[in-house]
Amino acid sequence: MSRKHFFPNPEGVVLHNLRSLCTRNTHMALDEANRVVYNLSHPPSEVTIVSGGGSGHEPAWSGFVGDGMLSAAVCGDIFASPSTKQIMAGIRNVPSNEGVILCITNYTGDMLHFGLAREKGQALGYKVDVVCMAEDAALGREKSAKVGRRGLAGNLLVIKLIGAASQKGWAFERCRKIGELGNDQLVTIGTSLDHCHVPGRDAFESVKDDACVVGMGIHNEPGLRTISPMPAPTVIIKEMLAYLLDPTDTDRAFVPFSPADNVVMLVNNFGGLSNLEFDAMINLALIALEQDYQIVPTRIYAGVLETSLNAQGFSITLGNMSGMAKAMDLNDEDVIALLDAPTNAPAWPKNGYKPTPTNPESEALRRKANAAAADKSALQKGPQTPPSLIPALRKACSAALAAEPTITQYDLQMGDGDCGEAVAGVCKSILANLDALDTTQTAPPPPMLALLASIGENVEDVGGSLGAILSILVTAFTNALANSTSTTLDIATVSAAATRALENLKRYTSAREGDRTVMDVLIPFISTLAQSSDFGESVGVAERRAEATKEMKARFGRATYIAEDGSERSRIPDPGAFAVAVWLRGFLEGLVG
Repeated sequence: MSRKHFFPNPEGVVLHNLRSLCTRNTHMALDEANRVVYNLSHPPSEVTIVSGGGSGHEPAWSGFVGDGMLSAAVCGDIFASPSTKQIMAGIRNVPSNEGVILCITNYTGDMLHFGLAREKGQALGYKVDVVCMAEDAALGREKSAKVGRRGLAGNLLVIKLIGAASQKGWAFERCRKIGELGNDQLVTIGTSLDHCHVPGRDAFESVKDDACVVGMGIHNEPGLRTISPMPAPTVIIKEMLAYLLDPTDTDRAFVPFSPADNVVMLVNNFGGLSNLEFDAMINLALIALEQDYQIVPTRIYAGVLETSLNAQGFSITLGNMSGMAKAMDLNDEDVIALLDAPTNAPAWPKNGYKPTPTNPESEALRRKANAAAADKSALQKGPQTPPSLIPALRKACSAALAAEPTITQYDLQMGDGDCGEAVAGVCKSILANLDALDTTQTAPPPPMLALLASIGENVEDVGGSLGAILSILVTAFTNALANSTSTTLDIATVSAAATRALENLKRYTSAREGDRTVMDVLIPFISTLAQSSDFGESVGVAERRAEATKEMKARFGRATYIAEDGSERSRIPDPGAFAVAVWLRGFLEGLVG
């Protein structure tokens, strides 16, 4: 892989990219504070379509903002999901009287953050729902049974269909249904010569020169199978198509195809494959489709559409439009018309350019929504913040910051190393928040609900799976305290609120004890606290459970894709579980000391 970059680290790169994009496309506007790109002309009479994810996949998703595609795109850090606060800003910037559909690629952080945004949006009175986009055929039913299929470049076909349907005035539920059908009628497989390289991070793994990897994802996670020695291009193509089309592969025959079906093909360059080789591989795929399966796609979309930074690879997506039309009670031509509908989204292949003015009604509703979001008066009610809480928070954050190198090293062995960065970001943000409360130490701290809300925003700002889980927990805990009938902030009140918060969190992740995630610490800690009312005992349980994750098989997140090879990297604690245990021990020491 190439490890050279003009930017030595990711600092500032995302905003530079988004500013350039919006400057070059006059229908786009940028909410810089929240890294939201939105369509200035989106009319409130149409269903709002919002998507997004980690940066590093450009032009996805910001390049697909435009009439008949995305109303807004929300951009996280490199390979890290955007925060819930960012997603809520995306919703506010493209208001709709018809409803909001959040299109989510099936990755843990995205599911959690967009799920929390759905809950928050509904609490504010928005009509909002989600479409989970997951069409990867590499993992198969058995391996993806718990986590579901990954969302790869096929999600762009879903966004085009659902966006065009919205522009044509389809009702909310009908738009959502055609989006959901993407999982039933689309399949994708990726192949790469190597992993990508993230600016400023050490490269953990590479593919040897005389090999390629089939089933490669877009976040540097290991692929399904490494083929060595390097096969001929035709052999690679045939193997990829077999994963998509072989009806005898019961683990992966997700979508039935026949020569009579109306099939579309989307081929995506991961970012580092030359255009010469890329188009040559597309042609080989078209030849093999016709010769081996008697399939001639009626539409072919190809290009640099959803990248993995500079990865030297590509993916093939096949979609059965006849199956989709039948499920929607439409003709094939009706579905194809949605794909053919013009859009000024700059990254959609063969799109045209159409300058568009700001929609006045949208602008008025946008201002109203942002004003409502800025109203914090309700947070001034409720119990006062105990004086011991501030030093406990400081001690907890300092302990986690001291452990950041260890957390990062653990995560480099199991993923892409961003867990340590996320933990450090959360802790630095909380400490800065506490420093800003009162530098003279003469004023009382803000009310408990206001402090918790601000800490929740600190956590939301970071993104990533761990940030999403903790953010949901803090938000639900704050809501539980706000709705509590108790007037005393004692251990019983706190444990009851924590128990309710944990139950809410379980709605957004199916991870439980034994799955080698942060839930291996959170569940026993909160359960022990509720049973014993002893914070020290609960912290001890959390630490022991974090240590026990060394012996567990990962069932969630990118560590799921790592082979069980008995190596050292499979005998370390889960980075998120370890980080939370360290934080809790620091909190306890600050509370009593």
